[in-house]
Amino acid sequence: MKINLQGVTANANRKKWAEKGYTLPQYDIAQVMKATKENPLWIHFGAGNLFRAFHAVIAQNLLNAGKLDRGILVAEGFDYEIIEKMYAPHDNLGIAVTLKADGTIAKEVVGSIAQALPLDSADKLAFARLKGVFANDSLQMATFTITEKGYSLTNAKGELLSDVAEDFAAGPEQPVSYMGKVTALLYARYCAGKKPLAMVSTDNCSHNGDKLYAAVSAFAAAWAENKKADAGFQQYIESEKVSFPWSMIDKITPRPDASVEKILQEDGVQELEPVITSKNTYVAPFVNAEETEYLVIEDDFPNGRPRLEEGGVLFTDRATVDKVEKMKVCTCLNPLHTCLAVFGCLLGYQKISDEMQDQELVRLVEQVGYQEGLPVVVNPGILNPKEFIDTVLKIRVTNPFMPDTPQRIATDTSQKLAIRFGETIKAYQADENLKVDDLQMIPLVLAGWLRYLMAVDDSGEAFEPSSDPLLETLRPQMAKLKLGDTQVEDIIKPIMENDSIFGVNLYEAGIADRVCGYFVELNAGAGAVRRTLKKYLTPKTP
Repeated sequence: MKINLQGVTANANRKKWAEKGYTLPQYDIAQVMKATKENPLWIHFGAGNLFRAFHAVIAQNLLNAGKLDRGILVAEGFDYEIIEKMYAPHDNLGIAVTLKADGTIAKEVVGSIAQALPLDSADKLAFARLKGVFANDSLQMATFTITEKGYSLTNAKGELLSDVAEDFAAGPEQPVSYMGKVTALLYARYCAGKKPLAMVSTDNCSHNGDKLYAAVSAFAAAWAENKKADAGFQQYIESEKVSFPWSMIDKITPRPDASVEKILQEDGVQELEPVITSKNTYVAPFVNAEETEYLVIEDDFPNGRPRLEEGGVLFTDRATVDKVEKMKVCTCLNPLHTCLAVFGCLLGYQKISDEMQDQELVRLVEQVGYQEGLPVVVNPGILNPKEFIDTVLKIRVTNPFMPDTPQRIATDTSQKLAIRFGETIKAYQADENLKVDDLQMIPLVLAGWLRYLMAVDDSGEAFEPSSDPLLETLRPQMAKLKLGDTQVEDIIKPIMENDSIFGVNLYEAGIADRVCGYFVELNAGAGAVRRTLKKYLTPKTP
């Protein structure tokens, strides 16, 4: 059983897959690939696991139901080896494994990806092909999962990244930055007749469409100023012909897990070996993900769109997307993940699901979510906030078959705190019926993150913090402290008053003293993290 066209489409092979419980494409894969290449509807940027487990499966379901006649083109602009070493050898096919909370798994061979290309301007054939895709009348939307960092044009100091500065000056012919290459493709669509298109970020960040628009429009403005592009291009980007809808996406898709690989091997699937690229991307011919998923998109598609609502996508207006996104990112999921990530790393956990057997951590996320977060959530109507948290805490993060780790979720925490906790703090400040002083657990989590930055776990052993763009700045500051230090405020004050990290100046918000006090307790020595959690989260006896 091989994951390639011959291995999946031959009748004898299809029987083997079916006998082992795999769902196979119910359409003519070759015909769909041909139709998609000739008249594409949908191109996606970011060939990683989330795309393969979510977007590609949505397309597959619609193809299976006869509600879509074309699949997806995918372009990878960060790590070209994903295309070379994983997509190409398997004819763009893959296996999506759904890990359910009841212990069962669903296995599906996905064939909806018609073509995979490197977004590499140095690869003349591939880049010309992508320009041709963008020049095609049929193209309706470009979606993105490139992470929030993919839209950034500046470094932590606010300075233009070197490749961006070079692209601003050189123009759209052979850009090297991610957003420069994307904007060059849009320029090709402009030059082909100013054709309409929806540019849809589906990355897990606030107001993601605005981030994509800001990057693209910055390039358009720079190229116009430097006379590297037609002056009308900037007007085209800003016109109703090009939309940048907001979206909210939610689906946990950890890296391919060895236990899942073993299941597939025992089924007889061959050539499953994962690849670790030179950029340290871990990819395999399969992806594993949870069953729960949400994708809510602002319905603004100037060239029409596929009927994705029939595949489970929720379409609504921008205001509702904003409410859903804030519900999830600021209260009902992401803050709870960060609680578990920070304290999971400090307490030596390797799986998120194991943390949900820890009574103090369970009480922590319950109090952060239900008690401190829900009072300031605006119900978006299309999803219920309390039911959303119920699903998170009772089904999703408790799922022992989801190999997600606190270390993965702890990545880039400095970039997440302002949204995940700062927005709640600001909402308390703005509500005359609430008091910031009522926040007890959110300050504990912020103190826990400061303790995490010391890179010493609760047993006193050093650990490697997850990657974060501010580590080089924050770690030297926190390295001035050691376990047991009590005179800490002078060291942590510059961090606590940094509103770009927390969304608010913790001193001005009136919670710096509480954060500092918690930090002293968490830092009292080996075992202090656990003692502090027990102190504040053990149920009080009547």
